[in-house]
Amino acid sequence: MIFDTDIFIWVQRKNERAADLIDKSIQRYLSIQSYMELLQCANNKSQHKYIKDFLNEYDFIVLPFTENIGHRASIYIEEYTLSSNLRAGDAIIAASAVEHNMILVSSNAKHFKPIKELQLKIFKP
Repeated sequence: MIFDTDIFIWVQRKNERAADLIDKSIQRYLSIQSYMELLQCANNKSQHKYIKDFLNEYDFIVLPFTENIGHRASIYIEEYTLSSNLRAGDAIIAASAVEHNMILVSSNAKHFKPIKELQLKIFKP
């Protein structure tokens, strides 16, 4: 399962359902895009360390940005930006999930629902 950035934000906000979802997952993945978004939102080095330690403790695997992911994400932007306001970061996260044939968990249904081949699990906080 690939976790969208928002799931980590819910965990940081002490949402028990989000924490349980991560805790009960056998394999945990995130896109390099989510990894960068998490680090970008940190205010200092200790928050960077906290994020890295959390991901290591729960054995998250960061999926790299590949040529296929980039190509698929660009197609999603062409197809869905005008109709659904899909942004580049979300396109990369969705493309990562589709390329690896994994379920994406997100509470952001609006951003991802139009992508037909995406296996999406909606998280409701």
